[in-house]
Amino acid sequence: MTERTDILVIGGGLVGASLAIALDAAGCDATLVEAAAPKREPPPRYSERNLALARATVNGLRSLGVWPHAEAAATPIRRIHVSRVGEFGSARLDAAEAGVDAVGWTLPARELGHALQLRLDACTALRRRAPATVRALQPVEDGWLARIDDADGERELHARLLVGADGTASMVRDALGIEADTHDYAQTLFVCTVTPERPLRGCAYERFSDDGPVALLPLTDDRAGLVMTVAADEAERVSALDDEAYIALAQQRFGWRAGRLRQPGMRFAHPIRRAAARRVVGPRAVLVGNAAQTIHPIGAQGFNLGLRDALTLAECVIGAADPGDADLLHAYAERRAPDREGVMAMSHGLIRLACLPQPWLGPLRSLGLLSGALVPPLRDALVRHGMGFRGQPPRAVLEQVP
Repeated sequence: MTERTDILVIGGGLVGASLAIALDAAGCDATLVEAAAPKREPPPRYSERNLALARATVNGLRSLGVWPHAEAAATPIRRIHVSRVGEFGSARLDAAEAGVDAVGWTLPARELGHALQLRLDACTALRRRAPATVRALQPVEDGWLARIDDADGERELHARLLVGADGTASMVRDALGIEADTHDYAQTLFVCTVTPERPLRGCAYERFSDDGPVALLPLTDDRAGLVMTVAADEAERVSALDDEAYIALAQQRFGWRAGRLRQPGMRFAHPIRRAAARRVVGPRAVLVGNAAQTIHPIGAQGFNLGLRDALTLAECVIGAADPGDADLLHAYAERRAPDREGVMAMSHGLIRLACLPQPWLGPLRSLGLLSGALVPPLRDALVRHGMGFRGQPPRAVLEQVP
């Protein structure tokens, strides 16, 4: 027997779940297929990847009813300090100067996942298939046919719109025949939680060097999220370090602005690769989040960009007579292009420029940082873009919804 649904979302990660919630809130006929069963256990404090959520992202999560479940675990970012080892220039951005209480918030990823699950549990129109495995995707005249396995066995789902929110190695993207431009940065990202000797008090740090960026993000209870990039050929050695040696390396890379770093939590390592889909829409199908673009984590823009994908798509399809209409999907892609291309260019260009070892670039980099902090038009643009307001944002992320 074939079940019919207007919108089929493949992938129940942070972006796919957010899209499903937005569709449910509008009463859309939607189905979410999730590979893993929902997890509802309380998240640990010292074994977490941490997210830097832009102000626009938090506005969007508020509009979805997700933020009340996560707010207690979030920490406001009121200042951002950017510098490079051995160079005189630095940039300091302040929320108060921008007229806001925070430019963003930090939140453990599992806390956000937990909040999304709580909000998904309250959905009334959404159908969820979890855990479920997608066995095949087949285009048909008026949509897509998906064959999935779940706890009840094999079933077929017919959708007028197929949404790929299934990550970097997207099955939906492959089914659409969309190629992705890839780039291996030959870097590995290590993340963990630490306790700095001097509390960050709402300040987020990003520090560049020839070896890659290091970030320190404020968390609750005077903790901090440590994000350190190392060369891929050094990853195995760094993984084998004990806590004392690992903290010594992080201290050497980051410096002493926060005093001595202590109490490292569980470490997680992630190879860093870029994958940008050459198109984000196809016949009755669309890609969002990492399926559309997986970017370098510098600037922590991945989920922020993906949520704007999801909320813009929801805004386009809600109320539409046919959510898979070609003109509608083309309009979605056109609307997302400036934000998507701008963030991808920024993340790719910044890592290549800020971490290049050529000494002659030092004065230019320093002047660039100083200009971004001291020249009002440049500073205002940096702050606005950093807060997630670029191009034509979805209404759900604006400060005041018209």
